[in-house]
Amino acid sequence: QAFEELSGIHRHVALQHAGDIGQQAGLAAKQAAAEVSSSSGPAPAGSVDGLHGHSHGSPEVSCALPDTSHVSYDDLTSKVGEVLLYYCYCEVKDPEKLCAWQKALCQHLHLTGKVRVASEGINGTVGGSKVATNLYIEVMLSQPLFKGILCQEDFKSSAGGAHCFPDLRVGVFREIVPMGIDPKIVSYKETGIHLSPQEFHREVEQYLSQANQGQSNTILLDCRNFYESKIGHFQGCLAPDIRKFSYFPSYIDENLELFKDKRVLMYCTGGIRCERGSAYLRSKAVCREVYQLKGGIHKYLEEFPDGFYRGKLFVFDDRYAICSNEDIISACRYCGTLWDQYKLCSSQHCRQLVLTCPSCRNKGLTACCPVCQEKELKVTSRASGQTLKEECECTRRRPRVPIERVSQRMLDAGKD
Repeated sequence: QAFEELSGIHRHVALQHAGDIGQQAGLAAKQAAAEVSSSSGPAPAGSVDGLHGHSHGSPEVSCALPDTSHVSYDDLTSKVGEVLLYYCYCEVKDPEKLCAWQKALCQHLHLTGKVRVASEGINGTVGGSKVATNLYIEVMLSQPLFKGILCQEDFKSSAGGAHCFPDLRVGVFREIVPMGIDPKIVSYKETGIHLSPQEFHREVEQYLSQANQGQSNTILLDCRNFYESKIGHFQGCLAPDIRKFSYFPSYIDENLELFKDKRVLMYCTGGIRCERGSAYLRSKAVCREVYQLKGGIHKYLEEFPDGFYRGKLFVFDDRYAICSNEDIISACRYCGTLWDQYKLCSSQHCRQLVLTCPSCRNKGLTACCPVCQEKELKVTSRASGQTLKEECECTRRRPRVPIERVSQRMLDAGKD
């Protein structure tokens, strides 16, 4: 069978050959865990699977793997499951060791996804069967490193499974969310005031009421990227037209006057970008107050599926979006009909997402812009292996960091 992309191979293997590679994956997990254990010295008696680790300083990192002997292979690898989203800011003395344990743990439970480890904590999005994700949460909550910091409600879940990710990626990074600012300079310990979904809902309600009367001194700030806010956002929000979160600090710097003496309500997908984003905004000492939505949009939609958030919630896996209401607030890039299902640009030299409805796709309109569309036609009509310059009209026309010149658009948006 031929595949156009590497991700297609991963999906095919996950769906069709899970049983064939199950035993090999289990062996790999045990080998990885054994390596972690051996690097930490002899394991103490009574540890699960004979695995425990020690790190200098406190608290220690436990490298235990859960006992899965009572769980059937079919239950552990069921395609019907969920995707977990979580993060935990804490001091990690040995990120490499925590990373090795995470990799062994996810392999042991047949989880796929992405896990970022750093000296400032851990950030993960993993998918698997319900049995596997439950065991994962149980082990994470029992990890001494996260005791008293990570709790059950910190795990945001949505329908999905291991098939939502092409593979498992676990690594050590400088930051657990890539903002591009040294954590020692702008720390998660200097965040804004956390608001529960109920408190945030009341704040947004008050903000929209005041905005309609032209009396608001509050900014409702979306900390996500433009392609996320395009398919779903809070009414009346200011959604920066930035492609990456690492552009967020520059956006704040270029628009600092906009935030002067304002109350700022910040939100993002699961809360983690607000932790660093609010800390950076507070470091500028221009706002009256800075608040952030605890648990992000995920937790808000659990309590207010028909609240002030309209449209879909963008997620960073093969689903691209999950929904809590039937609203569609975006349109097809070509014909303008209501549409909010993303696809990757068909040009192999572009990784941008495009909103193109089935009708337009059937006409061959599958790229994000005319430049990429023409490039794709050249590739398909000529010999494979041709190298083309990596350029895109979407990127060329969009300023890297937009400057907000009029605040009236926020007030107008609140009247939607």
